[in-house]
Amino acid sequence: MLVSRAKKQAGALSSTLRALGCQVLEIPFIEICKPSSYRLLDSALRKLANYDWLILTSVNGVEALFERLARKRMDVSVLAHLKIAAIGPATRQAVEMHGLRVTITPKEYVAESVVAALHRRVRDKNVLLVRAKVARDVIPRELRNFGARVDVVEAYETVAPTSSRYRLRTALASKKKPHAITFTSSSTVRNFVQLLGLRKARAVLRKATDHHGVHSASIGPVTSATLREFGLPVDIEALEYTIPGLVAALVRQAYRVRNTRN
Repeated sequence: MLVSRAKKQAGALSSTLRALGCQVLEIPFIEICKPSSYRLLDSALRKLANYDWLILTSVNGVEALFERLARKRMDVSVLAHLKIAAIGPATRQAVEMHGLRVTITPKEYVAESVVAALHRRVRDKNVLLVRAKVARDVIPRELRNFGARVDVVEAYETVAPTSSRYRLRTALASKKKPHAITFTSSSTVRNFVQLLGLRKARAVLRKATDHHGVHSASIGPVTSATLREFGLPVDIEALEYTIPGLVAALVRQAYRVRNTRN
């Protein structure tokens, strides 16, 4: 199994897969970097009192926000008046570790569900969305349509680690190729293509039969849509858009293959 998460985030997925008896190879497709400028984020932090809602769409965004608060010598209490929306349970947990309460976590952990959960609550409200440099515009666009005033600030960016290019190509050229590659975000898909090249990426995931070759394992429909945009197959997709959900999908696939062979 090839785990493509950022190095510091791969542990939970890798350890769970190893506990299930999988051989795990970690090759990060993304690296979390500081933004090119903190100007917009710092401006938002100076006027936090003006906001009604804070939306956080990843653990990386949570960590970047609190690191910047600490850097600016601002106490966590400056966020206490805000209603907070977290895109999923991992993001919620990361916020709660700082002693803050999350008001909303949608039933499905995608941008559209954040919009659905908030659209009746944000009219004439000031909303701060903290996210990566490159991200879908569903949340700000739709919430503005519902009458919210939304400020979007980047707290971090993701890049493809150049050091992963050789390791990835070597692993995929080996006779013992991974049975599956995990994709946990659209960024992992885009960077997979960047590291390999589109033609090679398509060739790697092309299979003569359903039960042979290298399979793509997607954490959810947004990541799956990005795979399809590049003409790449979606062989496995999590029903719950979390790391445990992805593991469960991989287990279901393994049982399916075993039963087919028997």
